[in-house]
Amino acid sequence: MPSKSERGRLPFEPRQNKTKKSSKKASSDEKTANKTAPRSRQTGKSDASLSAIPDSVSKRMARRMVVFCGVPSFLGMSSLFIFYWLSIKDIVDLPPYLALVVSFAFLVVGIGGLSYGIFSASWDENRVGSLVGVGEFKTNLQRTFSAWRENRRQAKEN
Repeated sequence: MPSKSERGRLPFEPRQNKTKKSSKKASSDEKTANKTAPRSRQTGKSDASLSAIPDSVSKRMARRMVVFCGVPSFLGMSSLFIFYWLSIKDIVDLPPYLALVVSFAFLVVGIGGLSYGIFSASWDENRVGSLVGVGEFKTNLQRTFSAWRENRRQAKEN
């Protein structure tokens, strides 16, 4: 069973090391001890469950990605047909590059919507979050950057 501090941790939140190694010799001794000591199956399963994305969170992310990516992508593709229809019916005389720029802009917004859909969803399993998710976006982006920094720091130590 995970400890109290691990249960309160969100899926993507970096782990905090509470202890500092006094010397490199101590850390190398622990590494060799960890290699030779058999690891229990239960510990491996609890680590995997902590890193997995809960089902409710992944569904929340998918819904937001459909909205923030699907709508602009649909507008980008349909804008080509709208510009073509306007040109054929001689309603408005627009330059051809305008259709390309408008559709490309919508498609770029759609690509950005993929990331925003993931980061704007609440990563807390029991909290839905706000409608647009600006606060969740800021929080989740900070968590991601702190996890990257922690991984880089650990890689430099090893």
